[in-house]
Amino acid sequence: MSLKLYNTLTGTKEEFVPLEPGKVKMYVCGVTVYDHCHIGHARANVAFDVVYRYLRASGYQVTYVRNYTDIDDKIINRANKEGVPYNVISERYIRTFDEDMARLGLALPTHQPRATEHIDDIIRLVRTLIDRGHAYQSGGDVYFSVETFPSYLKLSKRTLEEMQAGARVEVGELKRNPMDFALWKEAKPGEPFWECPWGKGRPGWHIECSAMSSCLLGETFDIHGGGRDLIFPHHENEIAQSEAATGKPFVRYWLHNGFVNINAEKMSKSLGNFFTIREVLDRYDSEVLRFFLLSAHYRSPIDFSDQNLSEAEVGLERIYKALAGVEEALAKPPATGAAGVAHAELGERLAAFETRFKEAMDDDFNTAQALGHIFDLVRSVNRFLAENEGDRALLEAVRAAVARVAEVFGIFTSAPAAFLERMQTRKAGELTVPVAEIERLIEERTAARKAKDFKRSDEIRDFLLERGVALLDGPQGTNWKAK
Repeated sequence: MSLKLYNTLTGTKEEFVPLEPGKVKMYVCGVTVYDHCHIGHARANVAFDVVYRYLRASGYQVTYVRNYTDIDDKIINRANKEGVPYNVISERYIRTFDEDMARLGLALPTHQPRATEHIDDIIRLVRTLIDRGHAYQSGGDVYFSVETFPSYLKLSKRTLEEMQAGARVEVGELKRNPMDFALWKEAKPGEPFWECPWGKGRPGWHIECSAMSSCLLGETFDIHGGGRDLIFPHHENEIAQSEAATGKPFVRYWLHNGFVNINAEKMSKSLGNFFTIREVLDRYDSEVLRFFLLSAHYRSPIDFSDQNLSEAEVGLERIYKALAGVEEALAKPPATGAAGVAHAELGERLAAFETRFKEAMDDDFNTAQALGHIFDLVRSVNRFLAENEGDRALLEAVRAAVARVAEVFGIFTSAPAAFLERMQTRKAGELTVPVAEIERLIEERTAARKAKDFKRSDEIRDFLLERGVALLDGPQGTNWKAK
């Protein structure tokens, strides 16, 4: 099966054929750096990080561009509110974005351009659009004329008539058509500006991505990604201005990730259900968040809730426990004896696993289905370990297969024992019972059991369980874990 992508432009799933064999050029819209990133940013960036990783794992040489919008009304407003230059704000939130993405385990893109680094490219592109009759100057502003581009709205599948009916012209805008959009904005008193043929000003939002992508990837490239909220107006306007300037197709495959809902409601600051990445990572391990985000297809909406994060945590721990069992078995002397049913089952499951994983990922990056195949493999691993068989070659093959998945998903990257200890420590920090008290009660319970005082033993077990501590009795004694 060859790689197939759902192309928003055509509304169909298409076989992926890059412009240049063996090479992929990909652009993903980055963030406007005026505040901390929220969970929606995590969803988009993890989704396209996995696309990037999978393309590389499939043998492609990938040039991946993800930009920073470092000049914008929101940045200027924040700077004015704090009484600092605009670039103090943009530098601060570029730094926090980079920190958040590092905590999420994202691979670094090939290029991370800033809009302000490409002002000359933006000015040249605006001049080309004016010269070709697709843009006009109005005072110190420059607007794109949507009526000069007949295929405008081909990405969002809307009509110009219906959009014009609801369009508004903001105060101070002198447009020929209410749907025309700004390519260049005249600077207001006290605002940052750059000199250009139309006076002092700064770029509009949409033009920067066209300029940066054409500069770094060429006039036509393979994949453009972003959230569904960017389809209109941002990506629609990128297409119009880029294709009007070059006369060539702008992007061949458009990919858009679904929204994040919070407890089944759309995330919104006004609703008070808005969570930053930092807030979430203070409560959950970064691999748990990645695992949760990959548990749904990237195009589907995903419901963010404590319950769903907790379920993701349980699922990830289950896989890590199986991997810890593999490591423990490999650390022991090889076992002897005839191979059992579980041995044959694991051999068959492993032989089919990578093919099934690839089929899922080749089907428009279906990470949810791919995770299902991982759980199937883990069930076979656990049965194999329960039979106490010691086929080291088979166990090492399991470890190697999971390592290849880790390269694509950015999870299962920790040593299993270290991950499980990290999870235990994190959960212990949320307990209402101090760890020292838990250990003391376990000693008291052990003594009670030796004395056959099972009533007291059960009382201690139930007391701890009510406080989120589960006791695990085994041949080596009693351990505990936070539930």
